Amino acid sequence: MAVKILWYLTAPDGTVPWEPDGRWDTGFDHLQQLAATIDKLGYYGALLATGFGGNEVLTVASATLSVTKRMKFLAAIHPGLLSPAKLAQIALTFDNFSGGRLLLNAVNGNDATSHAFGVHYGHDERYDFSREYWQAFKESYLGQEHGYQGKFVQLAPRPQLAAGSRRGVAGGGGLKPVQPNGVELWGAGTSAPGVAHSVELLDVYLSFANTPPKLGEKFRRVAAEAAKLGRTLRFGTRLQIIVRETEQEAWDYAQWLVDNTSVEYAIESIKRQLPPGETLETYQSPDPQVQRNLDVIRSGRLPAAKDFEIYPNIWTGPALHGFNVLGPLAGTTLVGSAENIATRIREFEAEGAEAFILSGWPLIEEAHRVADLLFPLLDLDHGFDVPILNKSRLAARKATAVESTPTQKAAYV
Repeated sequence: MAVKILWYLTAPDGTVPWEPDGRWDTGFDHLQQLAATIDKLGYYGALLATGFGGNEVLTVASATLSVTKRMKFLAAIHPGLLSPAKLAQIALTFDNFSGGRLLLNAVNGNDATSHAFGVHYGHDERYDFSREYWQAFKESYLGQEHGYQGKFVQLAPRPQLAAGSRRGVAGGGGLKPVQPNGVELWGAGTSAPGVAHSVELLDVYLSFANTPPKLGEKFRRVAAEAAKLGRTLRFGTRLQIIVRETEQEAWDYAQWLVDNTSVEYAIESIKRQLPPGETLETYQSPDPQVQRNLDVIRSGRLPAAKDFEIYPNIWTGPALHGFNVLGPLAGTTLVGSAENIATRIREFEAEGAEAFILSGWPLIEEAHRVADLLFPLLDLDHGFDVPILNKSRLAARKATAVESTPTQKAAYV
């Protein structure tokens, strides 16, 4: 089984973007340059993450489309912010302009975010609404005209143009779906309602990374639930990455990130992970390694980078998406030499992961490192020729030719 490697197309950026002094003042030009880099290097695609107060992902995708040729745009969408019929119209337009390069990350969100956007459903009810929303979206994208009648979503049948009307699109019939089975839905869900929602609707089930065995166990549980419905899902994970030519270089950089991260950031991240009713002062971890790190942080300093390694090359040190001191979550990071990182990715692959959404900061610089160092060591399934692999094969052929030249000459002596 080959893997797909995606990158991150979003703001902020910088050397240490979770700290004010390490965050760059970037704008539209930077996002265009980042998109062009992701495309040029041959990544399968990029995640455009959503959130309250950040850039709107469909706008970013449309605005950066012209500087790309082949990468996929995985746009994170909260259901309910647009009519499913309107989202289908946007998706059809984007796919017709791009040749079918849109993917959607179905985000179920949380109460705080949903309510801020004006969508008010309880936890379990949110999944029922989302199920109807994405069903209605898919039907609209595929051109079904009968509308949709559900508990939460009601779409009237499409209006028909009068005979002889000149208002129709040139060529007749309007936009046609480019992706014959509809736009792929990627997403996640860990609770029982979340898993039930995922196995019914998703094409690719995503999870924040853990150790390969624990992530594989989760994927197998979800796959078993999908099998009950006669469905087969694909699986992917989300990781930060620090890859270098040697193991020492990678860990030296991880230590540099720790040295440039404040204790306050670690404490803020810990508080977000604490179980209900616990405080930083009262919480005791059952994991001795986590407890040691907590004790050091409580003393007002950060542990050494290596103290956050929970599995070979799997790190829970500081990242833009959190400092996951209490356990792996959104900030989990791959750290190591290209050879060791490739080994870990193959281990994740053996546990069922085939899509890897990676990021490292600064985003453009680290995208180059990953492509140059890691791509040649992996079996990639991107649907097109990856430029760095062609260069690697050409270099290998040249090296082989040089090595064989003395032997060939000797045959004529």
